[in-house]
Amino acid sequence: MTSTTQTLPSSVAAPKAVHAPSVAAPKAAPAPGAVRSLRAVRMLNVVVAAIGLVVTAPLMLVVAVLVKLSSKGPVFYTQPRVGIDRRAGDATPEQLARRRHDAGGRVFRIYKFRTMSADSDRAGQVWASKTDPRITRIGGILRKYRLDELPQLWNVLRGDMNIVGPRPEQPGIFTDLREQVERYPLRQKVLPGITGWAQVNHHYDQCIDDVRKKVEYDLEYIERRSLVQDIKIMARTIPVMLGRKGAV
Repeated sequence: MTSTTQTLPSSVAAPKAVHAPSVAAPKAAPAPGAVRSLRAVRMLNVVVAAIGLVVTAPLMLVVAVLVKLSSKGPVFYTQPRVGIDRRAGDATPEQLARRRHDAGGRVFRIYKFRTMSADSDRAGQVWASKTDPRITRIGGILRKYRLDELPQLWNVLRGDMNIVGPRPEQPGIFTDLREQVERYPLRQKVLPGITGWAQVNHHYDQCIDDVRKKVEYDLEYIERRSLVQDIKIMARTIPVMLGRKGAV
């Protein structure tokens, strides 16, 4: 569904110097104890996603009906996003030569309830704004309370995402941001998430400065991630949703 045109808001298009965040780079080779901890984190995310799908099924049915009746187009919306980069270290010149394009991670299809008009992709890969004319009346409500993200629980079960992790970006925007924001690709060393440390501490991206701040939060999460950390972030996500913080 995504157009081949790849543009960014005017506030993002102009590259500018970026100072490196003070957060240490995530370690590439975790110790055996850390591996067990990461497996526990993944299990927690899968269990929460499975329970979430069952519990929210009636709500998602209502949302699906409202989306269908309120505007023309499909109920669900899919879009390519850049996921985890499992490669260890930097690519060699030979490896780079074999690649047609380095996406920065495994590209997958993310699922959402459609909140925009069916032809919204004609604008290319751009961020939405609060006054975006593409957003439908029902879509605006869904985005305020982040209900449009519920289908991503399926992405968690598929292994594309976790409940908690850095938010995945569109490939075109990702390519621009990794050139403008230092250490931006390090976010891809873990599975992306529906919510995250950046989402509960900072509002929705509107400019390059927001991205810069969220990268600091994402790298801080990657460095400190644990079972307890994920539980805390999940708990903090609920008041963020109810308070409509960070949504557009």
